Parts: sequence; C-alpha cells; structure tokens
Amino acid sequence: MTKNNEALLQPFAVREKGKLLRAGYTTGTCAAAAAKAAAVMLITGERIEAAAVRTPAGPELLLPVEEIRTGPGFAECAVRKDAGDDPDITDGILIYALVRAKLQPGSDAAEVVIRGGTGVGTVTRPGLDQPPGEAAINSIPRKMITEGVREAAAEAGLQGRVTVTVSAPEGLKLAEKTFNPRLGIRDGISILGTEGIVRPMSRRALTDTIRADMRVHAQGGGPVLAVPGNYGLRFLEETFGVPASDPVIMSNYVGETIDAAGETGVKELLLAGHLGKFVKLAGGIMNTHSSEADARMELLCAHAVRCGAPAGLLKQILDCTVTQEAAQLLKAAGLLKAVSGSILRAAEAHVRRRAAEGMKTALIIYTPEDGILAESTEARPMLARRAKQMPETGAEG
Repeated sequence: MTKNNEALLQPFAVREKGKLLRAGYTTGTCAAAAAKAAAVMLITGERIEAAAVRTPAGPELLLPVEEIRTGPGFAECAVRKDAGDDPDITDGILIYALVRAKLQPGSDAAEVVIRGGTGVGTVTRPGLDQPPGEAAINSIPRKMITEGVREAAAEAGLQGRVTVTVSAPEGLKLAEKTFNPRLGIRDGISILGTEGIVRPMSRRALTDTIRADMRVHAQGGGPVLAVPGNYGLRFLEETFGVPASDPVIMSNYVGETIDAAGETGVKELLLAGHLGKFVKLAGGIMNTHSSEADARMELLCAHAVRCGAPAGLLKQILDCTVTQEAAQLLKAAGLLKAVSGSILRAAEAHVRRRAAEGMKTALIIYTPEDGILAESTEARPMLARRAKQMPETGAEG
C-alpha cells in the first residue's frame, strides 16, 4: 500500500492492545479501480500504472494496477487486495477487470454492463443482494464500477456500451473457506464492500467503540437506539425519519451493547434489527455473527411449530440457507406475522434478562422486503421520546 493511501485510511484504523491495526480496501474497491484503469487504457490507448477510485466512505484511493493486457477492442488489468491488518481471507489476491466497449462521440452516460468471470460466485438462492443467476457482485461495488467507467468515457467525450467482466482466479479455491456455499453462492467469492474500506476486525476495539458511543448517547438521559449496521440505519431513517447519525452501531455485539447501556446508566434501550440477526436473540444468542452461532432456521422452525405450521413447511424452512427465503415461505402460508411475534416475545425475554435492573428494553424486527414484522409495545413511544430529545443531543449522537 502506498504511503498516500495509508494516510487516507488512517482514520479507519483501530487500536488493539496498544497496537494500531491498519485499515485496507475491499474487493469492490479493487474491482472498481481495475475497471476504471482498463477503461482508460482501452479508450486512450495509453498504459497507466494506477487508477483513482472514490470510496463510499470518503477517501479517494490511488491503487496500482498489475497484469496489464491489451488488444483489439479490449483491455484488462488487476488490482491487488490489501485488507490492512484485518484477517481477511481475500487479502493479497488479484481482482481483474476485462473491459470491452462500443463507443462513439456523444455526451450521454455510457451504458455499463457488469458480469462475473472466473472465481466470482453466482447467486443461486433468493434473499441476497443480487437476484439468482446474477454474479455475486454487490450493488455498491457495481455502482463504483459504473461510475469509474462512465467517468473515463465522459472525459474522452464518448458514449455507448461498455462491458466489464470481473474475475478473481483464486476465488474458486478460497470460496470453499467462506460462507458462500451455505448462502447459495457457487463457484467463487463475492465482490463486496458497503464503504469500500476494510476496517480491522478487533473485538476489543469494536466493543470499546460501542461503549464510547453509548456514553455519549447516555448523556441526554432519554432512550438510546441501537442497530447492527447500515441496513438498520437506513431502515430507521426511511421508516421513522431517524437521522442515520443517531443510533449506536452495535455490529454483532448485541449482548455487549446491552451491557454498555447498563454500565452508562441508560434507562431505555431500543434495538432494531433484521429478522436474520434478531431471530438468534430468541435463542439467547447475543453475538449474532455466524461464526459464533447459527440456529436461524431451527429457531424459525421452533416458533413456526408454536404457530401451527405443518410438517412439510417445517422441512422446507430447514432446507433454506437465508432467512428471507424462509420468511417468504412463512408469508405464503400466512404465518410470517405470527411467527415473528412469537420470536419477538422470546427475544424480549432474553434481552430483559441481560439488561441492567430498571432498564426498559424494546425491539423492532423487520426485513427490507416486508417492513416491520414485529415490535415491542414500547418501541414507538421510545422513538417518539428520542425524537423530542434530538434537538438537544443530535450534535453529539
């Protein structure tokens, strides 16, 4: 990694036991940089050694390109993944982009078609970022690739169709060590990244961040909201108008978040999360990362039994790999709301047991496809009290 990139990524580093853990950049950022570099070389006919790519998190990184190959009507190059000090299985691999184009003078935005090549998985089951049959290149990397290629075409005053094929030859072997096969992604890795940046995964650093964030929110004396990540932020903002800057981000550490709330004197805590994560709370699983525990389908089945689901449906649910697939089966059977309510009640009980004495807790369980599936009685009153408090504490939260 260049010194300039290290400086730009410095704000995303974390400290663990006195050691500073470097941040890095995602496979999505690599794909976007490789695609832009190949597009520039194809359009201009000139060889370049690096490409600048703007990450969603903010920094514009200048990434060196490797394995340059050009010919009539195409250009291809690769960018090497650098995960910083994160124990990322894809660290060091090359992400390739092969670009072909049919362009002519004009000012319209280029049409960019993105495909998956060798080592990039194919989605085979519903409920993921991309539909079945599509390459496992998530929506934000797709947007980054499209923007970079369009920028290269616009600078040359060209419009037309550009095809980008992203590949990761080492991905075929590496995918066996990921959760992709369980999720229904076959024959390769996923091209990922919501921020474009890899933040080092330090449990201590993450939980320290949660505690620090909780201390700031506790100063207002009112309800505190917490979500696992960006999806939860977006859900609260779109559904209730909660500013994305307000909730505490707890990642997978639900138990530690509840503990931190108690330690800092929070009296009301509202947790909002996707069914896929919060179904685990119904089993008392307070770290929702799949490497810690994964009983999603078993818990869904247990509560489906309570709600009268037939044996055939239970077998179908157990065969599901993603929660959304199971949710759609329950929805088709008219049981989704009932099962979600049963899950909510069990989750509420486990959360109350973890909470400090005197703390009120509430939950909201949702999916992007079906919205709110179940919510505690106190959830909306807490949201209303938090909204009244925001003018006083919004600058801190």
